[in-house]
Amino acid sequence: MKIVVFAGGVGTRLWPLSRKNSPKQFEKILGDKSTLQLAIDRLRPDFSFSDIYVATGRRYEEIVKEQLPQIPAQNFIFEPAVRDVGPAVGMALSIIGKDHPNSPIAILWSDHFVKKERRFREVLHFAENLVRENNNSLILIGQRARFANQNLGWIEFGSQVAEIRGTKIFKFKQLIYRPTLEQAEEFLKAQYFAWNPGYFVTTPGFLLQEYKKFTPELYKGLIKIQSAKGTKNFNKVLDNIYPTLEKISFDNAILEKIDSKRVSVIAADLGWSDVGAWEALKEALEVSSSENVTRGKVLTNGSSDNLIFNYTDQLVVGIDLGKMIIINTDDVLLICHKNSVPKIKKIVEDLKDTPHKHLT
Repeated sequence: MKIVVFAGGVGTRLWPLSRKNSPKQFEKILGDKSTLQLAIDRLRPDFSFSDIYVATGRRYEEIVKEQLPQIPAQNFIFEPAVRDVGPAVGMALSIIGKDHPNSPIAILWSDHFVKKERRFREVLHFAENLVRENNNSLILIGQRARFANQNLGWIEFGSQVAEIRGTKIFKFKQLIYRPTLEQAEEFLKAQYFAWNPGYFVTTPGFLLQEYKKFTPELYKGLIKIQSAKGTKNFNKVLDNIYPTLEKISFDNAILEKIDSKRVSVIAADLGWSDVGAWEALKEALEVSSSENVTRGKVLTNGSSDNLIFNYTDQLVVGIDLGKMIIINTDDVLLICHKNSVPKIKKIVEDLKDTPHKHLT
């Protein structure tokens, strides 16, 4: 099976650590390795480096090659412009699909945290086997919900259609993007919903036909890129075509339109968390919600349920704090309530037209 790990995006919800010149997926947020490096590590040893591809923006070419020297040079896919996830996934499928149209391919993301790595690889293999049995199919991988999260997408699934060594496979019903808190609470009770990490397994040939069906103009551009792959004109064609492709999410382009009979769902407990925002990172790392999650020189007293990350040599002291996010870097100190994390994106946007734009 081929695997594409996407490492694009800026990640403003993890500002001020994540910035446009050094996004979250390249930072050592969870330990001594970046989340991109951890995403590759968790695939080993089941999947060889020769079968792992990394897709990101061309501006990050130097940093991804430095962080991932084991990945063959030809397995890096560099987007010359930002065109959203629909074109990004389509380009990766067209490039890999030229030589491997009917091989199972997994689409994964680099800025996530997975505690149960062995289970994660097992589920990937189950999805791979299902796609080998029917290469005109798509398998969504869902994380069993731990709480009523309103900041994630959810997958609704139906009746069970199969079972592989105790792992159940379900019919796909629909995607729900960022429900209200009331809806998320109902989803949690219902037991036939799962969080949507955005992971899926399919074949390039099948999914490109779905692009042809639902986004014909986008498909035409992708096929031009595919045809140029392996020729001396590839980079020229890529630079000419890719920036003109329609900006559209993968969900809007494909998943909201695809025949649900072609889609199945594996809903499993992978210990998965989206660490794309500070409050989500705390939930991923904490043992209990009342725990303080800290990094660096931090001292607390009378405080609970805080995330305090200090990336400086200063000592950060918190007294009688609750439900706070404190991020201290060399040039920015962020202090906000956990519930206010969604406002960080707006702050970063507002900085772009000020003397502090270099901090974005």
